[in-house]
Amino acid sequence: MRRVVSNFLVFQAGWFACVLCGAGSRPYLAVPVAIVIAAWHLSRAPRPQAELATMAAVTVSGVILDSLFAASGWLSYASPVPWPAFAPVWIVALWVCFSTTLNVSLRWLRAYPVIAASLGLAGGPLAYLAGEALGGVTFVAPVQATIALAAGWALIMPLVLRVAARFDGWSTEPAQALARESA
Repeated sequence: MRRVVSNFLVFQAGWFACVLCGAGSRPYLAVPVAIVIAAWHLSRAPRPQAELATMAAVTVSGVILDSLFAASGWLSYASPVPWPAFAPVWIVALWVCFSTTLNVSLRWLRAYPVIAASLGLAGGPLAYLAGEALGGVTFVAPVQATIALAAGWALIMPLVLRVAARFDGWSTEPAQALARESA
């Protein structure tokens, strides 16, 4: 239980740090935050190489999603570095931090894809609204952005949980058993 709570709390601290780096025009400071969180997470994982695969796949998926949001023009990210039509570097760092939760504090959601999608549907837009309150993002077209965020997060939550189950670096079971389980 302590591992789950510490994972959740470390992610929350990382979320605030990354958003505040973006909002404060210091987007590259989010990178060392993500590196420290990722290193801490991987140092504790029983199978760090597998967990790194989870983190990479989830981060790439999230960056694609956030780049679609940026390219739509419905959202405008603070500190849009390196390019305004792509997910900024601080969002990439934020996805790295988020990826550390999927096999630990959010692991329970694997068995409940409908709940995962529902949490994405509601929680995705709420997280961006919190980011807007901190100055990290602006809802240029609020209705369209909220609908896109809700749909995107409803789709990506079950997807990333499935990816996390496939490359679970926190399981001590052999990789072959994990592959059968997630198929």
